[in-house]
Amino acid sequence: MSKRLTHSPEFKARVAMEAISGRKTMQEIAADHAIHPIQVSQWKRQLLDGASELFTRGKQTKDKEEGQAKEAELFQQIGRLQMELEWLKKKSQLL
Repeated sequence: MSKRLTHSPEFKARVAMEAISGRKTMQEIAADHAIHPIQVSQWKRQLLDGASELFTRGKQTKDKEEGQAKEAELFQQIGRLQMELEWLKKKSQLL
C-alpha cells in the first residue's frame, strides 16, 4: 500500500491560482502537477470561498484579543466577589 501524498499549502495555493487565472484548463493544470482534476477544482473552490477571510484576519485578531482581555477582567471580578462573599459569611456567623 502506498501512503497518501500530502501537498504543502503553498503548492495548493499556486495550483488554485493557476486554475483561477483561466489560462489553462483544469485537465492541463492537473497533468502539469500530477494531481487529479477534481483536486484542482476543490482547491480552487477553497481559495475562492476563503478569500474574504484574508482581509478580515486583522479585525478578528483584534476582536479576539479584546475578548480575552474582557474575559480576564471578568474572572478577576468574580474572584473578588467570591472572596467578599466568604468574608461576609464568616462575619455574619460571628454576629
